Amino acid sequence: MARLLVDTDTLEVQLAPLERALSRRKDVVRVDRSLIAKVQLTDEPFTWLRGVRAPGTHVPGRLAYGTWRSVFGDDFAAVREGRPGVVIDLEGHGEFERIVLTTRHGVGLVKALQRDGDDVGDVAQLD
Repeated sequence: MARLLVDTDTLEVQLAPLERALSRRKDVVRVDRSLIAKVQLTDEPFTWLRGVRAPGTHVPGRLAYGTWRSVFGDDFAAVREGRPGVVIDLEGHGEFERIVLTTRHGVGLVKALQRDGDDVGDVAQLD
C-alpha cells in the first residue's frame, strides 16, 4: 500500500516496488501543499476514476494504478478493492489534476493537511 508523507510544504506518495511496476512510474508523486484545492474521503474510490489508463494497470473493480488521461487533465491513481480512499483535487500542479488513493488513513491525512504550517520539520507518515 502507498505510504503518504506530509510535511509543512509537501505531500509525498511513495509506492511499494510492486505498485511502482503496476503504475509504470519510477518516481514518487510530490505535491506542494499550496496546490491542494480539496481533499475528500470516499468509500468507493473506483467511482472517481475518469478517462483512460495511460500508462498503468487496471483490472476493473480490483485495482487501478497509474495515470488516467481525460479532457480534464491527467489524474494519478493507486486504488485497490475493498478499501476506503481519498480524492485530492489539485490546482496548478504541472503533472496531475487529481490524485485518487486507497488508504486506511484518510481521516489522518485530512487532519495532517489541515494543520498550520508553523510546525517546521514536523513530518506525518501515514502507511
